[in-house]
Order: sequence, then C-alpha cells, then structure tokens
Amino acid sequence: MRFDVFSLFPGMFAGPFDASILKRARAAGTIEIGVHNIRDWTTDRHRTADDTPYGGGAGMVMAAPPIIAAVEATLGDALASTPIVVLSAAGRRFTQEVARDLVGRKRLALICGHYEGIDERVVEELGADELSIGDYVLTGGELAAMVVVDAVARLVPGVIAAASIVEESHDLGLVEYPHYTRPLAFRGRHVPPVLLSGHHAEIARWRREQAILRTARRRPDLLPFAELSEAERRAAVEVSDGSSAPSGAEQLPP
Repeated sequence: MRFDVFSLFPGMFAGPFDASILKRARAAGTIEIGVHNIRDWTTDRHRTADDTPYGGGAGMVMAAPPIIAAVEATLGDALASTPIVVLSAAGRRFTQEVARDLVGRKRLALICGHYEGIDERVVEELGADELSIGDYVLTGGELAAMVVVDAVARLVPGVIAAASIVEESHDLGLVEYPHYTRPLAFRGRHVPPVLLSGHHAEIARWRREQAILRTARRRPDLLPFAELSEAERRAAVEVSDGSSAPSGAEQLPP
C-alpha cells in the first residue's frame, strides 16, 4: 500500500516514518510513503501557499491552487481511484473501523491542514473525506496524518504478524484485556492465577471478561456498539453504573 502525504512542513515526518515498524515495512517494500511539500506547486517566488480569509478574521487560510495542483500531479491517473483525506478538526472521527476500511485500498492521499484551515474548495474539488483523530485542535494536520498512516499501515498484511493484531482494543467494540509478563510478582502485585493455568479456554474466558470490564469502566460509550450477549451486556451496564474500583482479579456480576 502507498501513502502520499501533502504538507507545508514535510520535515516533521522524518522521525516517525523512519523508525520502528514503519521503517521495517518500508525497507521490505510492504508499504511506500511519499511526503510532498505543497510549496513545490506554488507559482510565486516567495512560494506562498496561504492568504488572508475572505470575510475577515484572524489567521491565514491555505490556498486551494497549490494543494490541488500537488495532489493532481502526484496521483496522476490514480486520482480517481485513490481516497483523498483532509485532516481536519471538523472531520468525522477516525476509528479502527475507518482504518480497516482504508487498508483495503492500494493507495491513500492525506492533506495536512495548517493555520486556520484549508480553502473549502479543496474538499469540494477533490471529493475529499475529512477525518479528525479526536475532539481537540492541533497546530496542524501533520500529527494527525502520522496517526492515520500508522493505524492503517499496521493493518497491511505483512507489516505486523497476523496474530499480533487479533483481539486488539476496539475489535468487536471493546478495549483490550490487561497483559502481564515477568516477574511473577512485583511490589506485592501478582499475575492472575488463571494466566498460569495453561487452560486455554479459561484464559480466553478471563480475557474476554476483563475486556468487557475495562470497556464498562473506561469507555462505557462503546458498550452500545460492542458485540455482547444479552447477559454480558446487562453485566457490563451494571459495572459501568457502579462505583467500585477496578481490579485485575475483578469479575463480571453473575
């Protein structure tokens, strides 16, 4: 899968895209990432890519012509078949489900807003989808683009071992169960005995129960969309409405 990122500050991507799993995936050719400087498509000697907003107001707005020129020139014949995303605080929420939808495409283009935002005609002309990584405002779309690339790229077959992305947070609408490793005891806190039992069915049952408990306590907003049995849903709602402190040994109500 190929990612094309369009930004006024391409230098911001050097660290995140050149380290760890993404670095290995790029070296293996499993993914490709191109970062493009929008200013390369400006037409004046000052490489101006923004201007004051019509109607007045503070700040500057990124102009449409260089952005559209950059995207059209880079994508070429692939323009019609490539999803184009504008990272925007006004966009729909980026979720694991959205990441799974995007990973099925061969190519993805991401446009990073900055300053007060992007001229609306960019979205209209390119038919772009606007995505937000959360209900807050960043100084620019670069950090959000890094998040989207990372979340989508790790789902590309071959980037991470398939077993490592099973039962993750937000699969089936739940957050992930707690994990433990050596030492067996640390400052009086012990690994739950079920994880030492070797009984795979019991371990699977405990992990699902803990995932439901964590979701009920930390993200009860996810419960209406989680894949739960009626008994699990009733128990989860009871936990989310309660006031007892969470514990690794905690169990769902019967």
